[in-house]
Amino acid sequence: MKQLTSITFLLIAIFIVSSCSSLSPYKVPILQGNIFEEKDIKKLEKGLNKEQVQFIFGTALIKDPFRQSRWDYFNSIQIGEQTITESKLTIFFDNDNLVERWIIEKSSEEN
Repeated sequence: MKQLTSITFLLIAIFIVSSCSSLSPYKVPILQGNIFEEKDIKKLEKGLNKEQVQFIFGTALIKDPFRQSRWDYFNSIQIGEQTITESKLTIFFDNDNLVERWIIEKSSEEN
């Protein structure tokens, strides 16, 4: 009986030590910037005014007072030190403050 108790204790100790060594702390995803999705991009079209763009995407992250014809939106998702995705949307307006064109830059890292 004593030997069975010792073996049981030993097996439990091995299980606890091995399971704890494989655990890593939970890392919270960090979302930064303006969150925009593909469905929002599909709403973007030439001729929209600044109020309509702001309704779709929210306030631009960068509104340069010297270049009022350009708005920049940026977002990133990080988990710990690893950047999962980064997206940048730059919208250019014409002289009538209507959407003229836009550029989308996306990057993602898979490790």
